[in-house]
Amino acid sequence: MSQPAKTSSRSASASDAPEGTAGTRAAAQRLKMRRELAAAAMELFATKGYEATTVDEIAAAAGVARRTFFRHFRSKEEAIFPDHDDTLIRAEAVLDVAPAHEHPLDTVCRGIKEVMKMYAASPAVSVERYRLTREVPALREREIASVARYERLFTRYLLAHFDETDHHDGNDDPLLAEVAASAVVTAHNHVLRRWLRAGGQGDVEAELDHAFAIVRKTFGSGIGAGRTPGGGAAPRAAVRTEGEVLVAVARTDAPLDEVMRTIEEALKNK
Repeated sequence: MSQPAKTSSRSASASDAPEGTAGTRAAAQRLKMRRELAAAAMELFATKGYEATTVDEIAAAAGVARRTFFRHFRSKEEAIFPDHDDTLIRAEAVLDVAPAHEHPLDTVCRGIKEVMKMYAASPAVSVERYRLTREVPALREREIASVARYERLFTRYLLAHFDETDHHDGNDDPLLAEVAASAVVTAHNHVLRRWLRAGGQGDVEAELDHAFAIVRKTFGSGIGAGRTPGGGAAPRAAVRTEGEVLVAVARTDAPLDEVMRTIEEALKNK
């Protein structure tokens, strides 16, 4: 009687693996179709013009039925941005698995790099999309809406490191969190636009790192590097005064620039 049970167990295990593989394959096929529809839409927008292009024409150019188009996109302007949903998921995954000791602003900068990777993966397509969004207000509005989703994600993440109800004199953390999230997105978009205007040429990752360093220097010192189980801030560098001497205490994983900023602030307040 035990043999059938073993056979059943093996069958269940065998069915689990293909199910995961099938899910991955289905997701890849979905993204492939979305990109094909987007390519067809972009070509038609470029040749016929945005207003003159219909959903039926986009679907026909991609070799699919109209109903297939609407399974993937709600409108023709949405079709030009096939990767944003998946990129938002990847960016959120970066935040979800961030190491506890990492400064939250550093985590956000890593998260938004997923967006840049999306554009950098297909420079020619990204440059053409940029040209179209500059010419068609409806596409520009769609792009702005996509950017707003990233900004909300990063703002929520930074605010999660603070007690939002703790609004008292001298506590600017919630304000800094929102401003910093906006600054990260703005820095990313500035570098991205400059790269696109240059035809997708240049070391965009190095330019992005430089921009993030400026944001980090401007806003990072006012944002804590996580919270302790009791809810208190857990800074990686601190300074105390002992007579005429400043004593700096820093964790071994604290960035040098953060340690220096902490010392500089303490000296200013002397």
